[in-house]
Amino acid sequence: MRTIGVVPARMASSRFPGKPLAEICGRPMIGHVFERAKLFGNWDALVLATCDPEIAEFGEKNRYPVIMTSDTHTRALERVAEAAENCGLGIADEDLVVCVQGDEPMMRPDMIDVVLAPLLEDRAVEGTVLAMEITDDALFRNPDTVKIVHDTAGDVLYTSRAPVPYCQELSPGIGARRIYGILAFRWSFLHWFNSQPESPLEILEACDSNRICDNGRRQRIAPYPSIPSYSVDSPADLAKVDAYMKNDPFWGKY
Repeated sequence: MRTIGVVPARMASSRFPGKPLAEICGRPMIGHVFERAKLFGNWDALVLATCDPEIAEFGEKNRYPVIMTSDTHTRALERVAEAAENCGLGIADEDLVVCVQGDEPMMRPDMIDVVLAPLLEDRAVEGTVLAMEITDDALFRNPDTVKIVHDTAGDVLYTSRAPVPYCQELSPGIGARRIYGILAFRWSFLHWFNSQPESPLEILEACDSNRICDNGRRQRIAPYPSIPSYSVDSPADLAKVDAYMKNDPFWGKY
């Protein structure tokens, strides 16, 4: 069983074109993501996957392994699967593929351990998603934040941009969690996922995880406590991330 990390990135973001190369603390965002992912020390391979020459040029300049992918992918996991299959390891069904989204510049290397743990502990688990606790009401109400509803075993039932589970006032007792952009899959499961068409709830909520739910399969949450760690969804997010990055414990280690 090998562990393959893929950082997917493309310039043509609908809400923020060119965001992988937008600078945070003087470094392109994709550089923060890749360097932080490298701090996880147990990769068999870690690659940058893109269809854009600008991103590839940046990666090669920084000696990142780069895999050029199709420019027709509509979902990040399609790009991840293509890159994993072509990373040169001869991928097998039991291998683990980790998607580290290119818009998570404050990700921490221990998040990789957390998202892999359920797959290593239980052979029945086929896919996981880092589920960060939500403690801020504004984040809970924000439609850019994809919320998770899960069952008592920790398997995802539904993901939504609406504030779910429903509450009049956010409190720790409701167990609100959000998708953080780190997901892991057994290769056989990721291959299956990409063989399925986009599902109704996936399209409505614009969230890949609902394709799994719609087809009666399961994705296990990997719980993570709430910390100051922000995704970049729009240009307005850059200033917030830039401000918090200066106090981040991993800034300065790369």
